[in-house]
Amino acid sequence: MGRKLKMAIKKTPLYGKHTENGGKMVDFAGYLLPISYSSIKEEHNNVREKVGLFDVSHMAEFLISGSSATDFLQKMTVNNVRKLSIGEVQYSLMCYEDGGIVDDLLIYKNVNNYMMVVNAANHQKDLEWLKKNSNGYNLDIKDISNKTGLLALQGPKSRALLEQILGMEINSMGFYQFRNYLIDGIKVMISRTGYTGELGYEIYSNSRDISNLWDQIMSVGKKFDIQPAGLGCRDTLRLEMKYMLYGSDISRDTNPFEAGLGWVTKLEKQSFIGKNALLKSQNKLKKKIVCIQMLERAIPRNKNKIYFEEKIIGEITSGTMSPSLGQGISIGYVTSKNVRIGSNVFIDIRGKKKKGFIVKPPFYKNGSLLN
Repeated sequence: MGRKLKMAIKKTPLYGKHTENGGKMVDFAGYLLPISYSSIKEEHNNVREKVGLFDVSHMAEFLISGSSATDFLQKMTVNNVRKLSIGEVQYSLMCYEDGGIVDDLLIYKNVNNYMMVVNAANHQKDLEWLKKNSNGYNLDIKDISNKTGLLALQGPKSRALLEQILGMEINSMGFYQFRNYLIDGIKVMISRTGYTGELGYEIYSNSRDISNLWDQIMSVGKKFDIQPAGLGCRDTLRLEMKYMLYGSDISRDTNPFEAGLGWVTKLEKQSFIGKNALLKSQNKLKKKIVCIQMLERAIPRNKNKIYFEEKIIGEITSGTMSPSLGQGISIGYVTSKNVRIGSNVFIDIRGKKKKGFIVKPPFYKNGSLLN
């Protein structure tokens, strides 16, 4: 029998910066990335209160151009691409014919093309899915992932820091909008997006320039109490906001309505992959996602069973100790239609049932996101 080849772990262009700053490196989606530099709690709180800088260069980017690009993306994604104006970003999903989720993603509308940003773990799968469904369309799909570097600057001080670097005000840039700038001669695209619930920006550049941008932001950011931030607090921050993680909270085994993502699923569109299955299932959901906040000191984790009225009704998909709330929090799927906001449930954590209750998302409600 042949031996299965192990894929080489990749490094982002900022690998050296992470090790210089004491980053504790782990394998994430095939990349060596820092789980933390100081501590998850410290980095989490710094993003909530001040500003943190994340390396997200592992994300994958595709440029989609040609006269059929809009029609193609209308077919491939659940949101309405025709609603996008130049300079706007859209959160969306791709689905399989049965309504299961291929991936969640962002679409950027440029003058002559669209940029699709997808999860690193789904890079090749998503690219193959797009190409597989491109027959009959006049378009070009270009994978620019290796040439693209990406930073996420997140926190209430992020705007003031960026304005100092750019030498201009950017408070007119709305949520889910983007613009092109020059930073010391480096071409960048800055979008007002993020994964933390705080005011924040994502900064795209050529991968060869991303190291210089990191240095500049960290240098100017000293007066704003900037800290580099790792994957650990990226996870606690997103979970406090009930932002989904593909592979944990959403997958080909969940559809958008089960995952609480019906708000991006535009069934009034003429046609898109998965529409027929979603039309049939939207009012006959087999499960639904809920947010659970613990009443006892306990940390829920993936696969922990959820009990309601002495019966197992589901399981946790993501859980953590919330640094902002000081309580265990989690999201998971339940099959019981009787579970509502305020319902008491129990989580089986290492054989002990710990009490929690269903809450309305997000868990953390004091973010600076829309400031």
